[in-house]
Amino acid sequence: MTTTAFIGLGNMGIPMAANLIKAGHEVHGFDLVATNLEKAEASGVKPAASAAAAIERAEVVITMLPAGKHVLSVYEDIAPKATRGTLFIDSSTIDVDSSRKAHDIAAEHGLLSIDAPVSGGVGGAEAGTLTFMAGGSEAAFVKAEPILQPMAGRVVHCGDGGAGQAAKICNNMILGISMIGVGEAFVLAEKLGLSHQALFDVASTSSGQCWSLTTYCPVPGPVPTSPANRDYQPGFAAALMLKDLRLAQEAAQNNGAATPLGAEAAQLYALFETMGNGDKDFSAIINFLRGAAGK
Repeated sequence: MTTTAFIGLGNMGIPMAANLIKAGHEVHGFDLVATNLEKAEASGVKPAASAAAAIERAEVVITMLPAGKHVLSVYEDIAPKATRGTLFIDSSTIDVDSSRKAHDIAAEHGLLSIDAPVSGGVGGAEAGTLTFMAGGSEAAFVKAEPILQPMAGRVVHCGDGGAGQAAKICNNMILGISMIGVGEAFVLAEKLGLSHQALFDVASTSSGQCWSLTTYCPVPGPVPTSPANRDYQPGFAAALMLKDLRLAQEAAQNNGAATPLGAEAAQLYALFETMGNGDKDFSAIINFLRGAAGK
């Protein structure tokens, strides 16, 4: 059992912390939103008055925060106060440059650090089946892996500091693009008089097969567990998909990579969010495509 501090107890952080507690870890937590802290306490988290208070006696510190600026602010605050050798795990999805700066801050204070963003959404966080994409030294990864396992279906060491973030944004660029492609196919099928089930039965066992179709189908019916069957309640919100697509475009521009489909996907999700759909599941982009097609 380890004493763990969890900073950032939102929709993902609370169930992640709860799974650590179920595995026997003692978790002290902090969040700026009081109601989040109350929900976390109901899950067994010991609430702290501040991030600095949460890390007292902590062997492991996990952060799950909205953006790079928040991660760096927290690291600058608590890293000098942490015991040397403490393991810092950042499971936020942030830009690669900020992630590498966070690693530098940790190293300056004699701390081990891993960037470990996740894939799997709230459902995966609740079920303990998240995929963690980890970046950092081998020594830090070896120490982090048993901490991550109670929250994970899979943990992958992707390379040095920042590599986890790089893997996350590349993966989610694929996801955003593929969901638009699957949505376009269903919109075309509707125009051609082809049923949703017929297209699914063909494409799910043919060359059109992909996760966006077989696990997260954007129309009701073929995959009963997909958000399309509950009025596109997220899941993984469109606003978060847009955030990740923008991070991918920022990385592409900074590193001279050509990602025209990623750029187009980011533009489509930006329009979708502007129309007031940021809190819908990202698979609801099909409704925007129906409108764009003049239906």
